Amino acid sequence: MVLETVKPAKKTAVKKAPAKKAIYDKEQYLNWYTLMLRIRRFEERCLMAYSQQKIRGFLHVYIGQEAITAGMESVLRPTDCITTGYRQHGTAIGRGVTTKAAMAELYGKFTGVNKGKGGSMHFMSKEFKYFGGNGIVGAQIPIGAGIAFAEKYRGTDNLCVTMFGDGAARQGALHEAFNMAMTWKLPVLFVCENNHYAMGTSVERTSNVQDIYKLGLGYEMPSEQVDGMTPESVHEAVERAAAHIRSGAGPYFLEIKTYRYKGHSVSDPGSYRTREELKAYQDIDPLKVTEDKILQFGYATEAELEAIKERVKAEIDEAEAFADASPFPDASELYTDNYAEPDYPFMKD
Repeated sequence: MVLETVKPAKKTAVKKAPAKKAIYDKEQYLNWYTLMLRIRRFEERCLMAYSQQKIRGFLHVYIGQEAITAGMESVLRPTDCITTGYRQHGTAIGRGVTTKAAMAELYGKFTGVNKGKGGSMHFMSKEFKYFGGNGIVGAQIPIGAGIAFAEKYRGTDNLCVTMFGDGAARQGALHEAFNMAMTWKLPVLFVCENNHYAMGTSVERTSNVQDIYKLGLGYEMPSEQVDGMTPESVHEAVERAAAHIRSGAGPYFLEIKTYRYKGHSVSDPGSYRTREELKAYQDIDPLKVTEDKILQFGYATEAELEAIKERVKAEIDEAEAFADASPFPDASELYTDNYAEPDYPFMKD
């Protein structure tokens, strides 16, 4: 069955009235809030460290898009896989990568999640089923379909979340992956994080199809558009998609409408956006909206939320200190981790 949704407004964000009744319990809201806050404070600290030249090279922060990771992780299992593009620190932290290991990786230190060899765009963690972090636009889309093929081959009911931006949706590899995934009914959840801009170019200037979820309809793939500014809406959409995929019915496509409050990277001043547009989206900041709901529902007091903020700040302080104190990798590390033994039984004979 193909799911279609109502087309939302293009460039303006409308502030929604807060819900009067909580759908989810206290623990769920506090988990969402804490994860989003950890990601936000981590990324803000990264920007500061970059200005101090502690981090070099490319840096793409996730500020504004935190509700996507929070809503996904409250549905996904630890055995599910994720692959994504280069705006990926928040996604990795949501999977379980510690802020210490993430910060040290950005510093190029040996204690980083990939021993300082991956940097900002290439986090990877076999432990947490997190397969990047890919610096090539759209390259992760067929990779994600391949990981899903491996899960189906092994007979698991795990799925692979394959994330990409609206710019990567213009790549031909997307169509090849969509076609094969539907033909072979692969357990892959395609997620387009549509923050409206491929670098500095708006969706309207790059494609006649501006509702990106419709790209899946040509392959008869269940596809829908989702509000990515609240963890609740992301959670519900991923829950629907995961149930469909785990039933053996094949892939699912979510276009999650979100917004990045910072430029494409640290070198981007974001001058292509209007003040009015920025203000409209700042009014629906997922972190602030979730905090307001927690207070409204009586799930926490101002003092209790302040305590959470202090704990998160202390965690990020420790992560920065850890990265500062960690050693750079030895030159001999150039020759390690380049190849790995396959773990497929039929290849070990």
